[in-house]
Amino acid sequence: MSTLPVYRWRLAPDGYATFRQLRTCGLRPGGQDVAAVLERPRKRRGPLVAYLYRIDLAKPVRPMTPAKRAALAKANAARRVCPACRRDAGYRIPSSLGMCVPCAYPEEQCAA
Repeated sequence: MSTLPVYRWRLAPDGYATFRQLRTCGLRPGGQDVAAVLERPRKRRGPLVAYLYRIDLAKPVRPMTPAKRAALAKANAARRVCPACRRDAGYRIPSSLGMCVPCAYPEEQCAA
């Protein structure tokens, strides 16, 4: 098993990119393995680690199909429906609350 090259923060050579950097260029790793590791030192904890991929081996992002777009719209719509009052909240329900804001804080709604 070979070890991956480790680069310090902002010192990676050209030709490598993180997953997010590939996405902004319209690319994806395309099944390639991680080519290198980028480490950003931190005080009091271990370093932040980012995985680097080779840009020359990256492939274009697959286009969104109509079926995938419909499934994504359905999933996002389901996240807007409050499980307590069954109404569309008009925004994504926060997972920290588990319900829309008026249902989570009814006493504040009555005072307003």
